[in-house]
Amino acid sequence: MAADLKTLRQDLQRRMDGAMETLRKEFAGLRTGRASPALLEPIRVEAYGGVSPLNQVANISVAGPGLLSVQVWDKALVKAVESAIREANLGLNPQTEGQVIRVPLPPLTQERRNELAKAAARYAEQTRVAIRGVRRDGMEQIKALVHDKKAPISEDEAKRAQDEVQKLTDQYIRQVDTALAEKEKDIRQV
Repeated sequence: MAADLKTLRQDLQRRMDGAMETLRKEFAGLRTGRASPALLEPIRVEAYGGVSPLNQVANISVAGPGLLSVQVWDKALVKAVESAIREANLGLNPQTEGQVIRVPLPPLTQERRNELAKAAARYAEQTRVAIRGVRRDGMEQIKALVHDKKAPISEDEAKRAQDEVQKLTDQYIRQVDTALAEKEKDIRQV
């Protein structure tokens, strides 16, 4: 009985951690005023008859405060990498020099900053919804354990477990809110 609840809690926590990790990746893809290799990581490149993440065909590094450098490993992929960066809808204009692609980051306009802040808020809300979905699943599983014929749990144990799931949910929602506030501050910083 208690083992079932412990396993349930661990599963819910793992799933909520996954939602937070997804949020971190989404936030990393939002461009702020500073150069970050994470900006280019979501980009996919057609390579070797398939589609590969950019960081599997090139080395991405920061060459200056507003400049990224992409060192393509295979000379044959330089054009594909350049066009993938250009077509990623990030507002970037890469410049090729041999196997090195320089990606200057233009300064953000206030309008673009507002769009990025709205996108960050959408990502945060999607994460909150995912966390609440995990909570709902957890509550349903607890209710099922109360009515389990083999090893039922008492109503008191169920109530304690539901309170624990709610506290866990509240904790993760606060993490989402904190991450959103930090990202919005980062986006709006000139």
